[in-house]
Amino acid sequence: MTAQEGKAMCRHDMPFGAQRLEDGRWRFRLWAPAAGTVELQLPHGTGVRYTPMRPETEGWFALETGAAPGTAYAYRINRDLVVPDPASRAQLDDVHGPSLLVDPAAFAWEDGHWRGRPWEEAVIYELHTGTFSSEGTFGGITARLDQLAGLGVTALELMPVADFPGERDWGYNGALPFAPDRRYGTPDDLKRLVQGAHRRGLMVFLDVVYNHFGPVGNYLSHYAPAFFTDRHHTPWGAAINFDGPGSRTVRAFFIHNALYWLEEFHMDGLRLDAVHAICDDSDPDIIEELGAAVARRFPHRPIHLMLEDDRNSAHYLVPEGSRRIYAAQWNDDFHHALHVILTGEAEGYYGDFADDPHGLLARCLAEGFAFQGAWSVYHGRRRGEPSAGLPVTAFIGFLQNHDQVGNRAFGDRLATLATPEAVRAATVLLLLAPAPPLLFMGQEWGSRRPFPFFCDLGPDLAPQVREGRLREFARFPDFADAAGRARIPDPSDPATFRSARLDWREREQETHRAWLALHRELLALRQRELVPRLAGVTVEGAVAAHFGKGGVTARWRLADRIVLVVVANLDAEPAAHLRLPTGKQLYATPAASGPDGSFAPWAVAFFLCAPHDAEVAVDGTSPFGH
Repeated sequence: MTAQEGKAMCRHDMPFGAQRLEDGRWRFRLWAPAAGTVELQLPHGTGVRYTPMRPETEGWFALETGAAPGTAYAYRINRDLVVPDPASRAQLDDVHGPSLLVDPAAFAWEDGHWRGRPWEEAVIYELHTGTFSSEGTFGGITARLDQLAGLGVTALELMPVADFPGERDWGYNGALPFAPDRRYGTPDDLKRLVQGAHRRGLMVFLDVVYNHFGPVGNYLSHYAPAFFTDRHHTPWGAAINFDGPGSRTVRAFFIHNALYWLEEFHMDGLRLDAVHAICDDSDPDIIEELGAAVARRFPHRPIHLMLEDDRNSAHYLVPEGSRRIYAAQWNDDFHHALHVILTGEAEGYYGDFADDPHGLLARCLAEGFAFQGAWSVYHGRRRGEPSAGLPVTAFIGFLQNHDQVGNRAFGDRLATLATPEAVRAATVLLLLAPAPPLLFMGQEWGSRRPFPFFCDLGPDLAPQVREGRLREFARFPDFADAAGRARIPDPSDPATFRSARLDWREREQETHRAWLALHRELLALRQRELVPRLAGVTVEGAVAAHFGKGGVTARWRLADRIVLVVVANLDAEPAAHLRLPTGKQLYATPAASGPDGSFAPWAVAFFLCAPHDAEVAVDGTSPFGH
């Protein structure tokens, strides 16, 4: 794609921020309904100059003037407070400093060949830019793209990169949602990463946060308080105003942010963080409106939108007309049930899965969600919606992700919590079941490096962050006393951040090479045998059952009428008197079945069968009840 073609692609009318005009000048616009005056700050000699911006209707201020790309600028509110552009494309320094003019059409894209990939091919690799490589930058990821492509994943999912305060953060404390954080690189560095991924056949997804702003570096409340509302509340403080007076502009801000990442950076999709914490009584709500706007903007280009939603809100995943706006949701139920089986943990939200983890896992395999309106003791309410009729690919499965590792007290990875045999069984189940699998960085080689929570919110907030973290874990028996809590890493300590950085040398060690080989083998099988058969497959053609102490079996009717069957013994004791399907064995863990009908501890076997060959029997009886 030429620079001119890229310029045309980036020419959507975004009402926020600084836009370069056809004549080379820049249009600056700021929504500041609570401001009396707004001035544009630009460099002038060795200092700065302030130019009044003209007031427009509905609280907008605007100005067109000349400036060079890369120029630092800011806004002065009421001749007092100097603030960055809330739609800044890049920052000179941190979130408090001036913004930089970026011409999005200046980057010479060379991915005109790229047409995306269908969702059925999705194998997602979640990573944190700052800890994925020793460099901690977009360039550090780009240098590892060959290893990721060789692994067999088809999509990278970047944890949020929007500008955050301080030197290190998970990304969910973002203050400027349009600006890639300078610690990771420039906007062009991120574009080079996306372009390099496309060159290798990899999609790139971005995690975006539309449920709150971080506690440091956001100045909107000073001049646009209508961005927030006291009608709703979130775990992070003031809720964003999606349904009150002024909300039309607020909604547009986030919708254009989504379009910005997809259009200017050629992203292939977005993951919307914690939409259960987005409070909106509108009809349609912001989730529906945003998805529809993306569908209108890209009618012919494959764009994949994903949700994190602990309500199990299946209605977002239902197709509208001939197109599904939201491709999938992270399936916490699958993770929680399997985690209880592997580790025996039953505290917190795992308590909802402790009584029948195998049965709930079976329901996840067949129907997507385990909770589809049942009462959740942990949440104190009914949770979930029926998932009947949804595609099997609408539920993203995972054994680990940033939340499920990092929200533990020490950031423990699964490899430190369960036996290798148990983790291997879960890995086979994850990668060969029809649901799109997600791997968390380093998981493919069995990394034992922790991924603890870390941030850098400054000396004023550091004690609050630390104390809040300790209070969060005080209700767990291991941390009930001060001595136990003292062992929890301090999120603000730079050493906590450094401990999370992947050690790529591990891949060369014998044990880790074996895990890497297993992941490559399974993902190659998935691509060759399953992906061509997944289009159009729904949960209506699936059944699953729990048998014996730790047995789980499921079968799915695939697109070519072939039946995929899994039989798993997710327990440390062998299962007896088991008759397996007579179709083609796709994969089985070593020494899975014995001649006496026994099935080994932590054994998993997958089969591709004609319908009449897909039967499983336990003690001569079908576990499916017919």
